[in-house]
Amino acid sequence: MKFFKIHSLGNDFLIIDEAGLNRFPEISPFAGRICDRHTGAGADGLLLISVKDKAKGRVKFRIFNADGTEAEISGNGLRCAASYLYHQNKIGSRHINFLTTAGSRECKLIEKRKNFFQIRIEMGIPHLTSKEIPFDDGSAHDKIIDYPLSINRKIYPITALSLGNPHCTIFVDRFPARIEWHQIGREIESHPFFPNRTNIEFVRVLSRDEIDVLFWERGVGETLSSGSGSCAAAAASILKDLTNRKVMVRTSMGHLTVEWEKKKVYQSGPAEVILKGDFFSS
Repeated sequence: MKFFKIHSLGNDFLIIDEAGLNRFPEISPFAGRICDRHTGAGADGLLLISVKDKAKGRVKFRIFNADGTEAEISGNGLRCAASYLYHQNKIGSRHINFLTTAGSRECKLIEKRKNFFQIRIEMGIPHLTSKEIPFDDGSAHDKIIDYPLSINRKIYPITALSLGNPHCTIFVDRFPARIEWHQIGREIESHPFFPNRTNIEFVRVLSRDEIDVLFWERGVGETLSSGSGSCAAAAASILKDLTNRKVMVRTSMGHLTVEWEKKKVYQSGPAEVILKGDFFSS
């Protein structure tokens, strides 16, 4: 099976044309096998792409985490998918309309240099109510800001929202030791108050225009960056009035720019096509 591998700031994905999966009726187990870093090609996730209209740039998009679970959306995944489409000349427009399970998302090509791309993605309108996230502690909330979440007898003030997928942000003055924030991320990901599990961001605010973020992704674990996570971290910072509405998000491998314009959130950042290959699977 032909595949491409693309990363955005170290958050890596395998991309396959959905038509090539006809002989795999169960996609989730296949996604787990091909994403395995020891016995597969290795990646944080699998992207399935299907071009519906080349001229108008309409493309169906699905994403599966490394554990085989299907996610709703991924900011880095969308940029990687766009880079693949432009790299392979599968789209005849500088704009792409991705059709995801979280709704349509617009994409714009900013720059192309061989196998390196700069892409701007619309991430939609942040959902803030407990029902929309979803977050269920038995009560209805208009917003989840500095909610006292108890983990192992310790209280963590969290800010939660959805960008088509659920996010939980924790603000810190300094980052905990790696083993500690991994444990916190693992506990919150599967906390019963998040019925669909959640992604977690640990945020240090550096200024009104810049934040530093660590990412624990649902179904993956630690990732070097996250597009939707960067947007969620920036949106949470804006909701708490800690930053302006345009924020540079620093990740372990570089930075993204997030802008909350009127109702919608946008992110701009890089993606790089790094290899193509054949995956042999029984």
